Amino acid sequence: MTIQPRLVVTGREPDGTSVFVTDQPGDPIAPAAFPGSEFYLLWGTEDGTAQVGTKPRQPRLIPFFPGAGGTRILFLRWAPESSAPEQAGDPAAAAAEAAAKLPGLLDVFEPEHPGMHATDSVDYGICLEGELYLELDNGEEILLTPGTVVVQQGTRHAWHNRSEKTALMCYVLIGADRDS
Repeated sequence: MTIQPRLVVTGREPDGTSVFVTDQPGDPIAPAAFPGSEFYLLWGTEDGTAQVGTKPRQPRLIPFFPGAGGTRILFLRWAPESSAPEQAGDPAAAAAEAAAKLPGLLDVFEPEHPGMHATDSVDYGICLEGELYLELDNGEEILLTPGTVVVQQGTRHAWHNRSEKTALMCYVLIGADRDS
């Protein structure tokens, strides 16, 4: 059974009573620059310190990567590299579409090393379905299978789905300051 991303958000009434604010399916974004993949941007907080209380909060989904102290949570369904469709159409148009739908995402990728990137964030990646290889800049790789959690601490890396099935990852991104 394939996991269908769903977002449930709680909040508080002015009198302090807890309530459900949101219960909705995740809405996939499938930019042409990432053929066969689906991004589910679910929730995020403003940069700085997260706050809770009776004031209603709205999700901060863009830019894609949070600034220091901000957060994002998303699901990403990775198509198998062997069966992912070729990028169709004009590459510049695909990049413009990705920049519009997922602002900031393409900015971190290195054109001379396809897929390789680093972010100013601590990322918790949880493999939910399928399998995915995590490659580091020294060429070392590790296979992630369901139940594996990876903590990505701003290192250069790339993701590869070398299986015949889609892989589903949940990512929690926490914006950070880079110390060097």
